[in-house]
Amino acid sequence: MEQNTLPVLWSLHIGVIIVNIIHNTSDYHPKVLRFLNVAFDGTGDCLIAGDHQGNIYVFDLHGNRFNLVQRTAQACTALAFNLRRKSEFLVALADYSIKCFDTVTKELVSWMRGHESSVFSISVHASGKYAITTSSDTAQLWDLDTFQRKRKLNIRQSVGIQKVFFLPLSNTILSCFKDNSIFAWECDTLFCKYQLPAPPESSSILYKVFAVTRDGRILAAGGKSNHLHLWCLEARQLFRIIQMPTKVRAIRHLEFLPDSFDAGSNQVLGVLSQDGIMRFINMQTCKLLFEIGSLDEGISSSAISPHGRYIASIMENGSLNIYSVQALTQEINKPPPPLVKVIEDLPKNKLSSSDLKMKVTSGRVQQPAKSRESKMQTRILKQDLTGDFESKKNELPDGLNKKRLQILLKGYGEYPTKYRMFIWRSLLQLPENHTAFSTLIDKGTHVAFLNLQKKYPIKSRKLLRVLQRTLSALAHWSVIFSDTPYLPLLAFPFVKLFQNNQLICFEVIATLIINWCQHWFEYFPNPPINILSMIENVLAFHDKELLQHFIDHDITSQLYAWPLLETVFSEVLTREEWLKLFDNIFSNHPSFLLMTVVAYNICSRTPLLSCNLKDDFETVEDMQAKVDQQRVEDEAWYQKQELLRKAEETRREMLLQEEEKMIQQRQRLAAVKRELKVKEMHLQDAARRRFLKLQQDQQEMELRRLDDEIGRKNLTENQEALAKEMRADADAYRRKVDLEEHMFHKLIEAGETQSQKTQKVIKENLAKAEQACLNTDWQIQSLHKQKCDDLQRNKCYQEVAKLLRENRRKEIEIINAMVEEEAKKWKEAEGKEFRLRSAKKASALSDASRKWFLKQEINAAVEHAENPCHKEEPRFQNEQDSSCLPRTSQLNDSSEMDPSTQISLNRRAVEWDTTGQNLIKKVRNLRQRLTARARHRCQTPHLLAA
Repeated sequence: MEQNTLPVLWSLHIGVIIVNIIHNTSDYHPKVLRFLNVAFDGTGDCLIAGDHQGNIYVFDLHGNRFNLVQRTAQACTALAFNLRRKSEFLVALADYSIKCFDTVTKELVSWMRGHESSVFSISVHASGKYAITTSSDTAQLWDLDTFQRKRKLNIRQSVGIQKVFFLPLSNTILSCFKDNSIFAWECDTLFCKYQLPAPPESSSILYKVFAVTRDGRILAAGGKSNHLHLWCLEARQLFRIIQMPTKVRAIRHLEFLPDSFDAGSNQVLGVLSQDGIMRFINMQTCKLLFEIGSLDEGISSSAISPHGRYIASIMENGSLNIYSVQALTQEINKPPPPLVKVIEDLPKNKLSSSDLKMKVTSGRVQQPAKSRESKMQTRILKQDLTGDFESKKNELPDGLNKKRLQILLKGYGEYPTKYRMFIWRSLLQLPENHTAFSTLIDKGTHVAFLNLQKKYPIKSRKLLRVLQRTLSALAHWSVIFSDTPYLPLLAFPFVKLFQNNQLICFEVIATLIINWCQHWFEYFPNPPINILSMIENVLAFHDKELLQHFIDHDITSQLYAWPLLETVFSEVLTREEWLKLFDNIFSNHPSFLLMTVVAYNICSRTPLLSCNLKDDFETVEDMQAKVDQQRVEDEAWYQKQELLRKAEETRREMLLQEEEKMIQQRQRLAAVKRELKVKEMHLQDAARRRFLKLQQDQQEMELRRLDDEIGRKNLTENQEALAKEMRADADAYRRKVDLEEHMFHKLIEAGETQSQKTQKVIKENLAKAEQACLNTDWQIQSLHKQKCDDLQRNKCYQEVAKLLRENRRKEIEIINAMVEEEAKKWKEAEGKEFRLRSAKKASALSDASRKWFLKQEINAAVEHAENPCHKEEPRFQNEQDSSCLPRTSQLNDSSEMDPSTQISLNRRAVEWDTTGQNLIKKVRNLRQRLTARARHRCQTPHLLAA
């Protein structure tokens, strides 16, 4: 980012407020640039924010970075970041336009215009294909594929728009107006689906803000009141009215808090009131859960991420706060205390009551907001304990003693393999909190570990799933673990060890981090410089030569110590060595782990001192990693070979069993075949006997037939002629019947053929008739439509003709007025032209008179100068006698002038006469001086001669 936009304070906290962003200029007199709008993307891990100078920033909460993506040079009034193309966003500007930019290329994608007032809301369809932009006078539906306007909602000027938006996961548009009317529209056809009834008059308020649950079933509405109305959109009725505290006088913003496990039926509603405090309430119990903001640091507007993990709030001072919902609700989701309590007997030895005190607190857990209900009640109970305090400290659960275990460990170097897990659980005092662990597991896989198998390709799918689940639970437990790069390396050996008991695995890792790694995050995301400095100091005390060798070759503790810590020695030790090491680590002070790092380097000082290059150390590290990897691969190969051998033996046994089964089946089949052969022979014998008996019976029947025929032949010789005649008659009758039947069948066939032809013709005619009816109906409809169009056109033509007649009438009036005005102007121009000509004529005459007078005077003066003794005759007896001069009044015809013109000319003539008289006086004085000079010359002739 450039220097004039960079001073943004981005501070990361592990708490309620995880990010506080203040945008300052880097001028000589810095000032705060106020954020105006904020919006999350579809994943909820990125958000965009715009300030009043038009700078648009993208903040990556997962990667802890931000970027300036656009400068619009004007304030933004609304933002949307959940488009179908994930890198694009919409911004509404102060010039009433909407622009689409790409955060990756930082280029303008499209520019949409059409609003005549400021756009204060942008709603994007669940598919990301459509968007609705809302201003006070109209709402417009845009196609984000073509960036063309599809529909426009026009309203009366008396009824303003409060908000128009899409219902989540549906194709319905909800429009809310300033008269409290709420309509639902179908997005594709813009068909009005329903209208909500008016609220009861007893609690009627003017709606100004709205919010809808993620499943689109409940609508929350509020305004300038402390009442909230909850509408059921399925039943289309008001089903609940919630009254906020009395200090809430108006509601400025509403938004539901999403939850991954409520199937979209959000139960928590955020209510931002006029005092700048956003209160989150449970709609079912009407209980205040928590608050954000305060009277000193009020909230101006807020946005909640889609997955419900973050709340981004623009404060009244212009800064941007991002809250962790998990931190706000961790006390709410805390599992209930155990139902069973154990009362233990007091030890025999006694301590004074001042040696040990225990505080037991009860009451409501304090929330981030300052409220009266958050005060904690504390009660102090004094116990009269007896026994040695040190021995009590070494007592462990399940009857174990830490001192005895350390003595056992010192003697054998390790714990018994059979009881190692039991001893570890007692040493770490694991709580085995199944409820809390189930809550973390139910949150699913964290986004930071969705692609874990790409970075850590583990062959065992079960082990990979357990590792992914454990890391996700740690990330849900504390957000910082989602950005800890070495967490998989640290957790893997424990996951492999406890893969069949995930609860113990999680609690062992969490206990290790809290007690042995608690100072590792002070310089996060950098390595823990403080811990590495301790290791370097211990190494300097025990082996100065090795440390100096490291310093001479520019080897820092980040190379010789940090890899051992972040992998907890799992890459440099075998399984048995690693288990022995952690037997000692869990049984000693947390600093034992640091001493182990120093000890490992001192034990490896000989090969380390032989390394003279920095690359040698990194080569050593890589070789050790390769050796370990090769060992793991060899072990996996041997295991695989063993599995293959066992599988081969199993298959051989299966083949032998199958062969035995086949032999038995063959034996059974041979026996069955023999039985079938015997039965077949018996059947063939019986069939042969039946056939011989049948032949014998047939021969006997033939003999009896021949005997009967011989006997009948003797008796029927006389009847042969009659029988022959009867047979001839019978044959003739049979031929006649056959002929009649043949003719009858022909008749029937002809009738059927004729009937089929008739039916075919009738069907064809019927189809033609139906087609004719359809054509006629179509023509009638077309004529009807044409008639309607003609009527509509006729109506339009009449209206247009009426307007044209009215326009012609108005044009005629305007033309007449213009003609009259033109005549007046022409008349006025003629009068002024006449007066101009008269004035010019008078001026010419006056000039001519002056020239004539001056010419006469000059001639007289010259004549007198030539003949000074000549007596001059007086030219004018009286100054007033100017009858010889041409006067204006004598030259102009006063009858032809109007009075004003004549007065003007007379005034100018008087002025000219005064000027002429003054000139005459001057000429006379000149003549007198010339005459005196001439007389003087006549009296002095010698002067003339000279």
